[in-house]
Amino acid sequence: MKGWMERWRARGETEEQPSPQFLQLLLLSACRHTHQTEVPGHKEAAAGMALALGGAGALTGAPSRTSPKIFTFDRLNPNLIPSLLSSVPQKKKRRRRKRVCFPTEGPSTACTFCLNRLCPDDHVLRYDLEGLEKTLRREVFGQQGAVEGLLYHLKDYLSTYVHNKPLVVSLHGPSGVGKSHLGRLLAGHFRSVVGEALVLQYYVLHHCPQEADALQCGRNLTNLISAMVERAEEEEKIPLFIFDEAEHMHSDILDALWQLVTSKRSNEYLNAIYLFLSNLGHVMTASGRHSNLVKELTPILRGTLEKLHPLWAEVDILALGLLEKGHVMECFLDEMTREGFYPDHTNMERLAGEIEYYPAVGGREYSQTGCKQVVAKVNLL
Repeated sequence: MKGWMERWRARGETEEQPSPQFLQLLLLSACRHTHQTEVPGHKEAAAGMALALGGAGALTGAPSRTSPKIFTFDRLNPNLIPSLLSSVPQKKKRRRRKRVCFPTEGPSTACTFCLNRLCPDDHVLRYDLEGLEKTLRREVFGQQGAVEGLLYHLKDYLSTYVHNKPLVVSLHGPSGVGKSHLGRLLAGHFRSVVGEALVLQYYVLHHCPQEADALQCGRNLTNLISAMVERAEEEEKIPLFIFDEAEHMHSDILDALWQLVTSKRSNEYLNAIYLFLSNLGHVMTASGRHSNLVKELTPILRGTLEKLHPLWAEVDILALGLLEKGHVMECFLDEMTREGFYPDHTNMERLAGEIEYYPAVGGREYSQTGCKQVVAKVNLL
């Protein structure tokens, strides 16, 4: 548009009046530009331009109002074109102001609801806790209370990357109730989300069977965990350390772990998850009363464990109860399905009847060995 105006001014300096063809092209270009912008009021502005071109409210040579209007450019006044073009209103883009949400605005604000519910932290999405919950509820039998407690600790801890201490959880229960199975499921899930290098499964009887090597085992374990937490800090992830058969840990290894758990040396040691699996201080209690078991027996378990080593004073204790006969039947069903056997109910009843149970309590039978013998019996089929 500016190029047409400059050419028009150049022609105006040498000629007294521009040619009709030139002015026709100029007006058509102005009308096309006004139509493309589609701003409010452009029709009124175009009408005003048409009236002004005639000078006296009508174009020279145009027919009366009863006939169609025909524009002629014989007596067009070029001095009015710049003022008419500048009078066309331009559409302005309104910048939408975005509200910044802060978690300190109050518990009832929409921002806080978005921050806490609708906009979960990246860490929660990264660790896929919903998928972990589905896996644990599908694969672990008879330990709903322990599963819910473990998921609660994980969701609370993994909701942020800023911590003042590591998460230390200890699962305690008799043999065969699913401690090691739960640990394997948890390790497999974390390997899929954080990588193989940031998950450690430590079996005391395998990695350090001799008590004479306990001091060196403690040093090696400290170096290994230090390297893993440093790598996790670089990758902005949280590692997982699982210690199975913790009841066989020597005091030197417990001392090394206690120093790591209570360490305040740097931030990377605070961003870690420690899971202990043990049958220390287990109480033979029915799993059906697990909701009351946590409240009633956690202080007893903690008092018993603290007498053994100060490390247990730093842990969150979750108790696993005995498995009922119905839970043993579920174990048989799952294992037979995995091995490709037809899950005949009569056959499962026969296999479950071969397992030893405690005397019935309230009409319920509780297995002495849990599901520990299920795999061996299915392999004999």
